Formats: sequence, C-alpha cells, structure tokens
Amino acid sequence: MKGVVGLVIAVALMGLCGMVVANPPLVPPVQYEQFCEAHKVSGTGTIDTSTSIIDKKIALEYYDSMTGDGDLELDQETAYSQNADKLKRNVSSVNGGNKSALNLYQDTKMTYAGETPLTGGKLLNSKEFYGGIGAKVQELFSVNEMEQDETAFFSSTTPYEPADGIKPEDLGSQLKSAGRNTTKVEELMTDKNGIYNPAHVIGLETKTSFNGTWGTDASWHKIFYKDIKAHEMFSGVFEAEKTIKFHENPVPERVHVPCEGIDC
Repeated sequence: MKGVVGLVIAVALMGLCGMVVANPPLVPPVQYEQFCEAHKVSGTGTIDTSTSIIDKKIALEYYDSMTGDGDLELDQETAYSQNADKLKRNVSSVNGGNKSALNLYQDTKMTYAGETPLTGGKLLNSKEFYGGIGAKVQELFSVNEMEQDETAFFSSTTPYEPADGIKPEDLGSQLKSAGRNTTKVEELMTDKNGIYNPAHVIGLETKTSFNGTWGTDASWHKIFYKDIKAHEMFSGVFEAEKTIKFHENPVPERVHVPCEGIDC
C-alpha cells in the first residue's frame, strides 16, 4: 500500500514540476466522428424530444430537451463533427457572419401554443477538464406560447487540414510563435479551403417571443483567475433578442506552476 501511495505522489510531483500550456485548440482525431439530425414537424399532441452529445476528445457537453402538449411547428438542424473543416456554417456573431468551421451547430425555428406548458432547455458546455475553456451557456423555459429562431454553436479544435500543409499536431507551437500577431494567428486557424476556424468559441443567438417563463444562464470560471456569470429570467409576455458568446484566443500561453525549476 505504501508503494502505491509513493507512486501516486511521485506522479503528482512530476506533473507539478512540468510546464503547463493553457488551452490551445484541441487536435481532432484522425478517425473523426460526425452526427446530424434534421427534421420538420407540424402537428398537435404530446411532445417529448431530447438530444445529448458528450465528447471528451473535443471537450464538448451538450443537452437539449423539451416536453409539452399542444400545437407545435419545428424546423431544426443539429450537426456535430470532430472534424470542424466538414461543418461550415454562417453565424452572424462569428467571423463577421461569414462561413466558419464548427464542431457543433444547431439551428432551431419553432412555434408552440398549448394549455400545457412547453418545458425544456439546452446546455452547452466547454469542459475545461478535457481541454476546453470552462465556459457554459444554458437556456431554460416553461411557456404556453413561444415563437423562436435560435442558433447554438461551438468550436474547440484546430483545422483538420490546416493551410500550407501544416500538421494539426504542429499548430500549437506555431500559434505560440505567432503570439500577438493576430493576422498570423487567423491564417494558422484557417483550413486549406480558406474557411476560418474560430476555436475556442461557444455561444447562443436567439430571437424569442413567449408567454410564460424563459431565461438564460452563462458562466466562465477559472480557479483563482476568472469568474464571469450572467443570469436573466423573465416571466410574463415578452420578446427577447439576445447573443451570448465566449471566445478565447487560440494562442497557447505558458503558465508558471509550483516547483518549476526544481528537479523531481
């Protein structure tokens, strides 16, 4: 037992005495995976939908669900790709509204009316433990009437095929060398087809009118360093137009850790 404890302590010390690089874009796996669901639904009756995506390789956690009983019209696309080069979409608050390479994109157009409230929401989380930035965006609602046009988006990886034949595995060091040269950083985060990758980015754009309760929570926390929280909740009859977006510059930054320079 003492030997096991000693081994654990030794491994921990090795980690503490090393160099830490803060949140460079994640390298996508060679054998990348994708998922897409698109549907148009119109009718009256019971509603029960849910989608969840958890991917540790790209630090993504995503949940979307709703239940109700009433009149529904829904036009929705949910697309996920570990290879962001394959998922090119326009988001008005990202890259000047031009096409961007994303790991997750969801576009929702929905109307609902019913005596039974439509209850649900979505959660979008960039998991810091797996290399994300630790930012989270959540939407919650319980409404008798709703009309919504909404886009959710997420990107955390390097281009799968960067321009100029650069390997994704080498991109971190080149981004570090680029430093504050934002033009060079943008060039490095552009794929071979000229599509810019905005990693790390996570956000939500919505136009919503409703009768009921609707709100959002957004947070970004880094221990001893950053704590951002934004909360809004409305009950009644409202119209809301809102954008929530967290972005971190993809240039890795060297972080000094305890015991640095001490032989382990």
